[in-house]
Amino acid sequence: MNSTRFDVLGIGNAIVDVIARTEDDFLFRQKMRKGGMQLITEADATRIYDAMGPAVEVSGGSAANTVVGAASLGARAAFIGKVKDDELGRVFAHDIRAAGVCFTTPPASQGPATARCYVLVTPDGERTMNTYLGAAQDLHPNDIDPEAVGAAQIVYLEGYLWDPPHAKEAFLKAANIAHGAKRDVALTLSDAFCVDRYRAEFLDLIRSRTVDLVFANEHELHSLYQTADFETALKALREDAKAAVVTRSEKGSIVVTREESDAVQACPVARVVDATGAGDLFAAGFLMGLARGTDYRTAARLGALAAAEVIQHLGARPETSLRDLARENGFDV
Repeated sequence: MNSTRFDVLGIGNAIVDVIARTEDDFLFRQKMRKGGMQLITEADATRIYDAMGPAVEVSGGSAANTVVGAASLGARAAFIGKVKDDELGRVFAHDIRAAGVCFTTPPASQGPATARCYVLVTPDGERTMNTYLGAAQDLHPNDIDPEAVGAAQIVYLEGYLWDPPHAKEAFLKAANIAHGAKRDVALTLSDAFCVDRYRAEFLDLIRSRTVDLVFANEHELHSLYQTADFETALKALREDAKAAVVTRSEKGSIVVTREESDAVQACPVARVVDATGAGDLFAAGFLMGLARGTDYRTAARLGALAAAEVIQHLGARPETSLRDLARENGFDV
């Protein structure tokens, strides 16, 4: 249990992203809240897909994107998530393994189809997501590999996974195994609406030290503490969390510990093409930095670099070697 086989092991929804460019009026006609994420039924999924323009399919899911980003930075990465033994399930498994991530969760032979997320990208780069969770919701405690979790330096949990009861149990099982092996557990809050649904439970995870590190964006932070005042929310987070990182888009990020709050600049980009995955890739860089023993500020700078790469093209996964990019920018990875 004491040997480290993985730098980062992510546990989350195994989803195939179906990405298309669109205009604001399409979102209005479809009654979608721009920039948000909504859960949809299989019937909704068919209706939206039929109405969408030409689309690109790419394996996604928040934690899966993060571990793919970490692998691109040179990390030894693994992922636990549930797909069905169907066409999209095979696409997901192929893509994540091809990216250098260990993925051994057995596919479901029965039940709902592999999850997919319809991502509509408007000209300003904002993404609006419609997610059919399907088989991803059937992640079970039995799918948690104790040996893999115990051999991972950091276990990274996706807040979206807090919806289905069995997945919640899997999440807690993994955290207990990780702490038993003296590993760190990180949590991303995933989405402000996710926080709205589970505010009390997320706060308990943070305050009880079930998680050691929290990732949140500004919207999620405001939702967590039910305040529109950023400084008030930040102060509350400092009191509750062992450590946290708040991402603020072009304003950079703030690393929060009990001792201090440290602001780190974003990397400038020429043009934002698609904001999908910015937070996921920031987490990838940050976690890779921690796994390599850097301080929080350096880890946040590496996260900013990874996020800057992904927002300059369509899709939530890197298109170039992040390790090469990091080394070009003076990082030792």
